[in-house]
Amino acid sequence: MIEFKSDVEAVKAFTQKYADLRHEVGKVIVGQDEVLKNILITIFSRGHVLLIGVPGLAKTLMITTISKALGLTYNRIQFTPDLMPSDIMGTEILDENRNFRFLKGPVFANVVLADEINRTPPKTQSALLEAMQERSVSFGGVTHDLPNPFFVLATQNPIEQEGTYPLPEAQLDRFMFNIYLDYPSFTEEVNIVKSTIGGDLYTPKQVIDLEEILYYQKLLQKVPVAENVYHYAVNLSMITRPETNQAHEWANKYLAWGAGPRSSQNLIIAAKCHAILSGKISPDIEDVKAVAHLVMRHRVVKNYRAEAENISIDAIIDEFIKAKI
Repeated sequence: MIEFKSDVEAVKAFTQKYADLRHEVGKVIVGQDEVLKNILITIFSRGHVLLIGVPGLAKTLMITTISKALGLTYNRIQFTPDLMPSDIMGTEILDENRNFRFLKGPVFANVVLADEINRTPPKTQSALLEAMQERSVSFGGVTHDLPNPFFVLATQNPIEQEGTYPLPEAQLDRFMFNIYLDYPSFTEEVNIVKSTIGGDLYTPKQVIDLEEILYYQKLLQKVPVAENVYHYAVNLSMITRPETNQAHEWANKYLAWGAGPRSSQNLIIAAKCHAILSGKISPDIEDVKAVAHLVMRHRVVKNYRAEAENISIDAIIDEFIKAKI
């Protein structure tokens, strides 16, 4: 049983655990500090991540390393055009006593890596996204709860689009963060080459246990939020909605669709964790701004004008953040 004298003491312990996690994962993963921070924010906020990056940027290694450091079970699912919902959820088999028994699929793990989720048909995508939302799987009229905590990291390759099935906006909305994974710097890449060709990779040690993760997830729910921060998060989402009274000039000009209420919710949830990991007791407007791109970039849809003028989603969100609201 985890006990602290006060929530302030618990917050300090959480911040220290986070520092220990980053240090341990950093022994395997070179660079990518911001990506690591954002993935951990999502895990502790009970969300899911869509990671977009070209092959070879250690997405799989990063998530396996994080799983080991957190002491969580981990499964990887390689999405292909012939993958069926039962391949990831599980199926019923006839046991030796001639009774039907549910055989759990790879989705029954604390951490699930959905590799190249846009390579599988909508039927299989929907099955996974439903499990993400409900945190359970229904089969044969029986509901099977998924492990707690449950975290999905889905990846997409931004280069090859032939033979892919893009996720609809309504399903993208289920992901808390959309993280872009960029190439390493020169120094980081030199260190990567040195560390990977010289022998066995370091095996990360477990830094935190399951009970602590669940405790800190509940702790984040209790973090107080000032009224002005709530107002800012909601206003930031509302100004993205074109043809509405609150719409920003750039929303009317460059967006076909704006962010929904789930954007406002996730801005606050993520800002809470961002504040705690930055050593604060409560989030402020700067914490909301820090997570705005991650929360909103997959929730707003550009129009033809933005495409024609080569205006990026991040540039549009930058304008929203600059606005006085």
